Amino acid sequence: MEILEKVAYLKGLAEGLGLDTEKREGKILSVMIDVLEDMALEIRDMQEEQADLEEGLDAVSDDLSEVESYLYEEDEDEEEDDEEDEDGPVYETTCPNCEEELFFDEDVLDDGCVVCPNCGEKLEFDLEDLSQEDDGEDEE
Repeated sequence: MEILEKVAYLKGLAEGLGLDTEKREGKILSVMIDVLEDMALEIRDMQEEQADLEEGLDAVSDDLSEVESYLYEEDEDEEEDDEEDEDGPVYETTCPNCEEELFFDEDVLDDGCVVCPNCGEKLEFDLEDLSQEDDGEDEE
């Protein structure tokens, strides 16, 4: 039984007993029952509003999930596109200044240097040392 139904039952009992609302005790009980009825109506209204808020929150949550999935799919697509667009090998190094991982292709390697996009540090590569190391390994 809900609160409003219980209050209605209580009100019916009071009327059935034939309480004299002209006496002090009858007045108090009558006013208390009226207050209980008002409280029960307020609680019912708040429950309905809460249900509406929950529905709205669910709708916002669903919309947010759609946005997240769209954004994450877009990020994954960009990563796949980046990997597919590469014509040659991709090289990786770590900036000694900020420890940011840097990725670059052969064109940058041929230039001999790259600038860290995070801290601006210029990293230079000496390809002659690498080619000499490769030649030394072949001779053994």
